[in-house]
Amino acid sequence: MSQYPNDGIVRIGRETKGRRGKGVTIITGIPGSGDALKKIAASLKARCGVGGTVKGRIIELQGDQRDRLMKILSQDGYSVKKSGG
Repeated sequence: MSQYPNDGIVRIGRETKGRRGKGVTIITGIPGSGDALKKIAASLKARCGVGGTVKGRIIELQGDQRDRLMKILSQDGYSVKKSGG
């Protein structure tokens, strides 16, 4: 997981690899683990109106939610950057 640095910045990216062309939004760098991440993920899923999951320290949401999540997480006080292309 060295690909995802722990520098206090939440990174939001999009990924389609291994998903039959379906895109998901990947969120990394949110502090906390386990139940805390699950609560944050549940809140983000509800606010975006999509499904998703937590895999390790990564939150995945269905579809391209990057712009919406940038706004939501910034309002929640996180330092947010888009990652990837």
